[in-house]
This record gives sequence, C-alpha cells and structure tokens, in this order.
Amino acid sequence: MTDTFELSESNLPRVAVVILNYNGLKNNYLPNFLPSVYASTYPNVQIVVADNASSDDSIAYLASEGFVNIAAIDAKECPEKVLISLDKNYWFAGGYNRALSMLEADYFVLLNSDVQVEPQWIEPILKMMESDAQIAACQPKIRMHAEPYLFEHAGACGGWIDKYGYPFCRGRLFMHVEEDRGQYDQNQEIFWASGAALFIKAKLFDQIGGFDEDYKAHMEEIDLCWRLKRANYKIMVCSQSTVWHVGGGTLPKHNPHKAFLNFRNSLATLFKNTAGKKAYLLVFIRLLLDAVAGLRFMLQGEWANVGAIIKAHWSFFARFKELKRKKQTTSTQLERLSYQGKMKFRAAGLYPKSIVWQHFVKGKNTFNDLEL
Repeated sequence: MTDTFELSESNLPRVAVVILNYNGLKNNYLPNFLPSVYASTYPNVQIVVADNASSDDSIAYLASEGFVNIAAIDAKECPEKVLISLDKNYWFAGGYNRALSMLEADYFVLLNSDVQVEPQWIEPILKMMESDAQIAACQPKIRMHAEPYLFEHAGACGGWIDKYGYPFCRGRLFMHVEEDRGQYDQNQEIFWASGAALFIKAKLFDQIGGFDEDYKAHMEEIDLCWRLKRANYKIMVCSQSTVWHVGGGTLPKHNPHKAFLNFRNSLATLFKNTAGKKAYLLVFIRLLLDAVAGLRFMLQGEWANVGAIIKAHWSFFARFKELKRKKQTTSTQLERLSYQGKMKFRAAGLYPKSIVWQHFVKGKNTFNDLEL
C-alpha cells in the first residue's frame, strides 16, 4: 500500500453514510449525534437514515431536518439527506441489506445512531482504502462516548478473533477496556471491522451478498469480514480517524437476548467459515467452552444468561442443515469474487491461542500482554 496517494477534487469517491434508526428520537440519539455527521468535511457525501419502522416521531423529526424520502426522489436527483422508511423492524442485518440495496455509492459507511464523529473522520479512511484495491473494509478507532479516553467495547482499535471463534479487540478483551494512550495507533490489517462504524466498498458488499439476515443483530459484521478475508481481501483499522460510541443501543449490555444472539451467531460464524472437518472439531470445542461460560454465569447467579447459552445451542443445531447449505453456497460464491481470482484466506488478526485461557486463567487484561 502506498503512502503517497492523495484524494483530489477530480477523484473523490461517492460516499453514503447510512444510519440505521429505531426510535432514535425517543432516546435522543438523532438530535444528539446527527449534528456531528452534518459537520463532516468530506464534500462528496450523502447522509442516509434508514428507519426500521420506529414507533416514535423519528420520521417527522427527520423531515424537519431536511431529509427527503427516497420514494419521492427522481433517479437523477442526489440530495444530501435521504430518508429510507422501512415497513417493519428488520433489525441490523436485514435493515442494512434493504437500505443499501436502494443506494448508489462507491463506499457505504454503516454508522450506528449513537456515534459521534469528528469533522475529518472520512478522509483518512478513504485515503487508505483508495490506495489499495485489496482493502475491502475498514474501521476508525472507536472510543467510549461516556468516558472519551477509553476504548469502546464494539471495535476499539480493530477486531481480532481467537482460534475458537471468540472475538476481541486491540484495546478490549471481553469486558475489560483500556485507556487509549496511542499504544495501538499503528494502522494494520485486522480480522473484523466494527459494525458501529464500518466503511466498505459498495460493490463488494453487494457481490458478497451483504449480511446474513438470520443473525438479526450481533456478529454479522464478523461473518461478513471473515467471508471477505477468505476471498483474499484485507480488513483494516485506521487510527487517524476517531469516533465515540455510546453502545448498547440495540440491546443493553446484560440483556439475555443479547447473550443468546452472541453465542448462537458466533457458533454459526465459526462453522460457516471454517473449512472441512476442522469446522466440526472447533464447534465441539466451542460447545465445551460455552458450557464453562455457563458455569461461570451460574456461579455468579446470572441464570438468565445460563438459559441464553442453552437456548443458543439448541437454536444452532435446529438451523444446522441450513448452515451446511450456506457453507457450501458461500464457498462457491467466494471463488467467483476473490481478489485477483485467488482464494487465499488472509489470517491477519487471527489469534492462534485461546483468548479465554489468556484472559480468565492467565489474567491477561490488555491486548499487548497477550502471549503470541
């Protein structure tokens, strides 16, 4: 990747910043965070709010802010603010799939409604992605909105994954987050980019089939990035861009349904994206590790989360036949869209050991302390 690439007025890609909204007026996310997006300095940008059938007055508020419903726009028009009003709540995966299919852009930026951005947050990431055709997706550095110098759980400074499919980040191991002291400011290839602020080349999002809608929410961006990495594409983090995320906007941190989705979707992601018989072995080990997690929840009196793990496992096996079908069709699809026709899995960001063992047994709380 070259460092001399510069964006100029003659080669500015078209960017659609797409915010998925559900009752964002009721919780004040729209009035609190949209102004920072309006202040973005990148000139060739369209701000899109896709509303997941909100029951509050989000639609009326967005109309008052100058958002134009996409149904009323002529094909040749390209207003700066666009509203997509969906007929029901399709959650994260389904909502974005439907919204992005209606848009034309070079880049999609999937931005959570509870994220504050800095004015020049787009330019550094576009400069990186335009300089290397192999980069499919990228995320900025993500800090906590309530405590601005701490990394935020959903992405921190780049997503990694361990050999058993447990995700973690540079700056966040499970529930332990670090202070950002610049220790991860080196831009690097990662395993997954956070769906809270995900830059992705629009053509690739379409070609790879978007998100798996069976996920509903949680882990769908990891599945998407894993598929792209299998097709020889890079996923990056750009620390010259910073955003601040509230978090827990879809489901609160300790909600049992969130635990259910995380455990179920993590198993599905591991099985779908691991080749051959190894997938069955890793799933078996994951079931055992999940059982240990369930025991830990039990000792802490978190019975709802114990039930969530059991329910997740039953749901995974109930969908096993469909997952096997997806596993096969996905492999065929990735061969067609692989970068330069080479099916080469890019292992950057894959931790070769157990993050569970490192964190809970060996007491490693920071990314830089992990044993390689």
